[in-house]
Amino acid sequence: MTQDVENLVLEHLRAIRQVQSEHGERLDRIELRLSTIEQTLGGLYALSGSDRDAIGALTRRIERIEHRLDLTDSP
Repeated sequence: MTQDVENLVLEHLRAIRQVQSEHGERLDRIELRLSTIEQTLGGLYALSGSDRDAIGALTRRIERIEHRLDLTDSP
């Protein structure tokens, strides 16, 4: 009977290790995906900042052109 109990315990321990390894791999994949999302968001924030700078530069340029051509409304 003792041998049967030992075998049962060993079988359960193997099952527990299998579950741990499966969840560990899944958590690793989740962490990797989250890291990728964070990097993508960081890149998007950086692009939005440079877009704002480019739009601001274009706005100033258009204002200078309008001013030279006297197309602006004078207050």
